[in-house]
Amino acid sequence: MSRQRRRHEVPAHAPRSAVVTGAARGIGEQIARELVGRGYRVLVTDLDEAAAQATATRIGAAAGTACDVTDPAASAVAVARARELAPLGAWVSNAGVGFDGTVTDIAEARARALVEVNLLGPIWGARAAVAAFREQAAAGTARGGEIGVTVSLSGLGPVPGLSVYAASKAGALSMVSALASEVRREGIGVHAVCPDGVNTELLRSMTPGGQGQALVRSGVLVTPEQVATALVGMFGTGRIYRTLPAWRGALLRLTALAPGPALRLEPAMRALGERRTRSLRP
Repeated sequence: MSRQRRRHEVPAHAPRSAVVTGAARGIGEQIARELVGRGYRVLVTDLDEAAAQATATRIGAAAGTACDVTDPAASAVAVARARELAPLGAWVSNAGVGFDGTVTDIAEARARALVEVNLLGPIWGARAAVAAFREQAAAGTARGGEIGVTVSLSGLGPVPGLSVYAASKAGALSMVSALASEVRREGIGVHAVCPDGVNTELLRSMTPGGQGQALVRSGVLVTPEQVATALVGMFGTGRIYRTLPAWRGALLRLTALAPGPALRLEPAMRALGERRTRSLRP
């Protein structure tokens, strides 16, 4: 007889806070909403402080504030503010940028931003969160916690036209996997969700008709709600990452194992994405 796993929730008698970055809209907003529904006192953060505060009010979160994830000190400040609400229970690094372009063509400023936001951002956030979890454990106020990172299927294999973006996401996924092993004995769970294209402003901001957008469109567009449910659903478990949908994750892993043969399919996949993009235009 199988045992059904209990839904991860924060009990009212032992409140915990949570920080979500890039949460004023899109995936981040849905993750914050999911955490509110599971009992967390959520601090919504974003570069746009007014938008973060408006979202916090709209979804019933505890507060909203500004946070620049490229600044390690800003992550520490966000953690400190969350701990004023309740002992920190979760940190979610969702803020990201999605500039497309090849290795040789992408502007230097955009290449740096991809690494600083998509890779260093989760690193600074994880460091601030783990430090708080350890302080709380030493003080006897709370043990452990959860760290979540929004990654991408592009982190699992080569994606021509999104090469620097994919590299930043691959680095973030590698960090998540290693950190999960480093802190698991302390009761800290580390998880990543790797979705296919998500119907958000990030995807729409890519170069219209560009190689990167076409490849993303060749797959399955998932919703922010699906991404949020998948990520928070891993909290309280030993699962490190999940792909959405699972079959696209398996396909990307195969291209990483045999990139030469697999990339011969790239023109056909790009053509499929271009047809789907045209079909969506009014």
